[in-house]
Amino acid sequence: MLVLGCGALANELQAIVGSGGLEHIDVECLPAKLHNRPALIAPEVRARLDRLAQQGRTYEQILLGYGDCGSAGAIDDLCAEFERAHAAGDGPSMTRVPGAHCYEFFATAPRFDEMSEAEPATFYLTDYLARHFDLLVWQGLGIADHPELAELYFGNYRRVVLLTQTPDGAQRARIEACARAGAERLGLPLEIVETGYGDLETTLTSVPAPRRSTVPSELAAPKRSDEHQVPA
Repeated sequence: MLVLGCGALANELQAIVGSGGLEHIDVECLPAKLHNRPALIAPEVRARLDRLAQQGRTYEQILLGYGDCGSAGAIDDLCAEFERAHAAGDGPSMTRVPGAHCYEFFATAPRFDEMSEAEPATFYLTDYLARHFDLLVWQGLGIADHPELAELYFGNYRRVVLLTQTPDGAQRARIEACARAGAERLGLPLEIVETGYGDLETTLTSVPAPRRSTVPSELAAPKRSDEHQVPA
């Protein structure tokens, strides 16, 4: 089985797969920056799978570590295309993690719906986004060079919610400090919600181990592509 996910989930995917009993899963990650251009996610998924096939790495099952992620249904369309081919005996099956985005599948849909209904004007952070707030938000949105954009982007928000995944106390303290600093920059109060890995873990661990095709031994162990390193 291959899990092909967003680079922003690399740490979480590796933690789940490395927790034991999932040695049938290989992990690959695409660049996290694709979130800024969601129309490119499905084409990049297809391109990575083509590249892996050229390397002789084929799979019976593929799980995409994405929600819809702003792709306007393109990721679901790609999954449906693969599923039709699989039903006809041509190629692997493909599904994705349920949910619109990582905020939803970390929190789980019912809990995320409750938070959204309680305060629609919420800016959400995951551990990854909190750690890289300056790079992805402050610089990524151009606020560092044009401070007036902060009001334009965030003037209608009323709170920041950190959805935190890590179980490690020391790491969590550092992540919470990053989230608090980011919220202070935005002039918004911070709330912290412990989610764990949510539906991401549930989906990975609920898929039965497929029959292994014969592949070279060096390809048999779970691995992560080094082509697009993701900040830790």
